[in-house]
This record gives sequence, C-alpha cells and structure tokens, in this order.
Amino acid sequence: MSDSRDPDALIRRAGRPDPERDQHFLVDDRVLDRIPTYAEAFDRSHVLEIGAGTGALTDRLLEHADHVTTVERDRGYAQFLREEFSEEIAADRLTVVQGDALDVEFPEYTCCVSNLPYGVSSEVTFRLLPEHEPAVLMYQLEFAERMAAEPGTSDYGRLSVATQHYAHVEVVETVPPEAFEPQPRVESAVVRLTPREPDYEVADEQFFFDFVKALFTQRRKTVRNAIRNTGHISGLDDPDAVVDAVEEDVLSKRPGDLAPETFAALANVALGIQEGGPS
Repeated sequence: MSDSRDPDALIRRAGRPDPERDQHFLVDDRVLDRIPTYAEAFDRSHVLEIGAGTGALTDRLLEHADHVTTVERDRGYAQFLREEFSEEIAADRLTVVQGDALDVEFPEYTCCVSNLPYGVSSEVTFRLLPEHEPAVLMYQLEFAERMAAEPGTSDYGRLSVATQHYAHVEVVETVPPEAFEPQPRVESAVVRLTPREPDYEVADEQFFFDFVKALFTQRRKTVRNAIRNTGHISGLDDPDAVVDAVEEDVLSKRPGDLAPETFAALANVALGIQEGGPS
C-alpha cells in the first residue's frame, strides 16, 4: 500500500536488528500487506501484536484494526515505536508495551497477528491458545508443518495434538528468507489459528498434555510399550493397569498413528485408574 511506512526506512531510523537476539524483521511489502488480510474473517477491533520490532507490521495492522496493542521486548525499539507512532498513540489507536511476551499481562484482545520471535514461538503460542482468540502468526516453516500435521505422517507429534486441541490450523503462506532482514537460515510460514472446541472431552487438560508428551518420547514403540516405559513422565503409578484396560487394536499402534481423540480417550482411562489408585 502506497501510504504504508517503508520497512527499510524504519530499520534505518530505528537501528539494525540483531539475529543473535532473535531479531529477523519482515521487510517484504507484499507479505506485510497480505498478513492482516488472513485475519479478515476475525474481529480485528483490538489486535495484539507480539514482537513489533521497528513497526512495519504494526503500521499495516493499524490500517485494519480499531486499536493495536504491541508487545516489544527490546527497550530501544519500544522507545522508537513510541516516537514513530506518537500520533496513533495520542489518538488512542496504539498501545506499546515494553516487556517479554512470556511475562507481560495481555490486554483483552480480539485477535493476535504477529511475526513471532522464533526462539520463543512455542512458549508464546501456548500462552495464546488457551485464550481461545483467533491468530495469524509467522513461524519457521518446519514448526508450522508440525502444528498442522495429521496422524500417520512424520511431522505429526506432541505439537500437532496440542495445537489442534485448541484450534483449526492452516498454513496459509510460505515465506522465503529473502523477505526478512537479516535473512534467517530457514523458510518461514504464516499460520492461521481458528479457535475450536475439540470433538472429544478430556477429564484433565494438563494430564492429557503430559500423557501425550510422554507417549511421543517413545514414538517408535507400540502404544503398549510407550505407556509402560513412560510412567516417570506421565506420572502413572501403575502403567500395567492402564495397558490392561485398553483395547488391543490401540495398544498395537504407534503413538504417531493415534488421532487426538484416541489420545484423549487413553488419557481419560489412565487418569481414572490413577485416581482410583493402583489395582
């Protein structure tokens, strides 16, 4: 868009990003213009942005949102944003929060659109997902593919089950290293996360996630052996009692072949036995 701020000029004014500090800023105008459009089906009245950097994406988000709250860890860039966007801040259209996205309190927001710092993308994502608000987020491509993977594929794992527990996952665009300054060593991808209620129930969400994590540490074993070998991770006192309570057609599979709803059913059985005490 012709009236958008030039990302290269923003970097010249704010100072170059440091890849050692996980700073890779998006400078491709076409990608910057497209990212907010992936959220057009969502309520964009209050957009949360994590990792604003010099504000190139912030600028585009302000063209679509009533209000943007942006979180930036780097003190120098946060100060630059306050100066660069002083008019938008004065008009109560932008709030700049200086701090770590893993620690700061998020405002009530309607969707999150961000070029996430890759080093903390997993931790930030699992802070966002339980909020049940939609998001459009940039990740390393390999991470994005694991989020969206289906059972039985090599990319499917703990991350796939946990992400899809909360949201419908779509990889909407792949982005080459040349779109960033400085260039990362990997391809990137834009992911759209649409909140969903899972079509299964879990008795205890934390136990469910711990159980999935435990079984995927033994992804090449059968489910029978994975349950038996990971009691120290899942917290099960009597893994054999859980094995005895599960159908053979499930026990003979490998963890990577189980759909999320099967993991949920397994975890519910395991928790029931655990809470009932060893048999």
